[in-house]
Amino acid sequence: MTHHPTRARLLAPLAAGALLLAACSGDDDTASTTSTADTTAAAGSTTPASDVTLTLLAYDSFTPTEGIFDEFTASTGIKVEIAQGGDAGEMVSKAVLTAGNPEGDVMWGVDNTLLSRAIDGDVFVPYESPALADVPTDLSGLVPGHEVTPVDYGDVCVNYDVAALDADGIAPPESLDDLTDARFKDQLVVENPVTSSPGLAFLLATIGAKGDGWQDYWSALRDNGVKVVDDWDAAYYAEFTRAGGDRPLVVSYASSPPVEVLYADPQLPEGAPAPTGVAAGTCFRQVEFAGVLRGTEHEAEAQELVDYLLGPTFQADMPLTLFVYPANDTVALPDLFQEYATPITAPYTVSPADITANRQQWIDDWTTTVLR
Repeated sequence: MTHHPTRARLLAPLAAGALLLAACSGDDDTASTTSTADTTAAAGSTTPASDVTLTLLAYDSFTPTEGIFDEFTASTGIKVEIAQGGDAGEMVSKAVLTAGNPEGDVMWGVDNTLLSRAIDGDVFVPYESPALADVPTDLSGLVPGHEVTPVDYGDVCVNYDVAALDADGIAPPESLDDLTDARFKDQLVVENPVTSSPGLAFLLATIGAKGDGWQDYWSALRDNGVKVVDDWDAAYYAEFTRAGGDRPLVVSYASSPPVEVLYADPQLPEGAPAPTGVAAGTCFRQVEFAGVLRGTEHEAEAQELVDYLLGPTFQADMPLTLFVYPANDTVALPDLFQEYATPITAPYTVSPADITANRQQWIDDWTTTVLR
């Protein structure tokens, strides 16, 4: 979710951070991008009845293809401005404070780690999009009240540097338990869940896997030399061996390998393997949602925008811009994703309600266990 975080989505030094499902950090500056399409409908269609500009609130790393809303504007007459301000947590906090008098019309990017907070804060007005017919029930059923609509998903997982492990003759990890093995002593870097969305997601993976024994697991990681840094950038671009660090294992995303291939410099030969791999048994699934903000003056138009966000044009754009999987399962994945992304068939999950009820206590306990 969200993410893309940590997203961070521009060129190679930033690319993998675009995976973040609500995980990227940034300042409070607001940036706007307006669709440039003519408001006249395409040839053969009726003239759009609407002449409304909607504001789509999103976290800083929300960077779809420029002009992605032109088709929407051409068919509806509705223009779209993107207002970015901070990471997903900051965005949700602002939305709760302004509930009923929102700063925009639609919000993109609240994820399952923050969902209950937003719903309890009465941020959204329910809307059941007809486009949900193309979303599998394991996603569409997450919000039975339809306060928000699932739009994408991704998995936070431990990634490994293939060449670095090969050079040491070490087989890559496959599971969470592998990470406590002596062969990976002083090899893993993780993000702090207090300050990082992927760090929180990885903590939740261990809670989903270990239940009440999760603190014992983290004690074992600590004893095995796990290193904790503040954010994804510090982990991936400073500590990870791919960037010149000394840690060949890093908490990142299941879709990091195709990003590494896409932005490789020099470009990899056709058919070459990705330089990073994914430990598929270490993953937590993040799901991102979009919703109509309660108090919008353009509720009907905002509902149309939610439909478009879940429709084929926007959904097909996400894998190679936001580096997440489309929620709409009628949308084909690009070849790069099909070849290099690691499908995660059994990710760990924790219910949004449990996250809301326990997040702060879990973080406090993690801090005591790992950083004491």
